[in-house]
Amino acid sequence: MQRSSFPWFWVGLAALLLLLPGTAGRFLLDVLGGLTLLLLLLPLLGAGVGLLAWQLIRRRLHTCEACGTVSFGSQMCPACGSWFGEEGTRPGSERDLEALDASQVIINVEAVDVEPSTDRNNPPSS
Repeated sequence: MQRSSFPWFWVGLAALLLLLPGTAGRFLLDVLGGLTLLLLLLPLLGAGVGLLAWQLIRRRLHTCEACGTVSFGSQMCPACGSWFGEEGTRPGSERDLEALDASQVIINVEAVDVEPSTDRNNPPSS
C-alpha cells in the first residue's frame, strides 16, 4: 500500500513560508501570533467581565437581618416580610409609632398554656 505524499506538500509549503522572510511568511506569523494572543487573553478578559458583573450583582443583593435570606432587588424580605430599607422609611417604624395615640390602639392578647401537655391517646404509665 502506497502512502500519499500530499500532506508533506502542505507541511513543506508552510515551512518554506515560515523560513523565507517574504511578506507571505510574515503575514502567516502575524496571524498565528494574533490567534495565540487571543487564545491566551480571552480567558483573562472573560474573568474580568465576570468579576465586574459579580460586583454589580452583589451591590443589589440584600441579606435579611431577621431570617438571613438573600434576595435580589426587593425592599421586603420574601421569606419573613421584614423591610430592608432604612428604619424611618418602612411602615410601622418608630416615627409612625410616635404619631399614634395610645388610647386609640387595640392590643389583642392571646393566652397560651405553658405547661407541657401529654399525649391524649397514650397517657403516661405509672
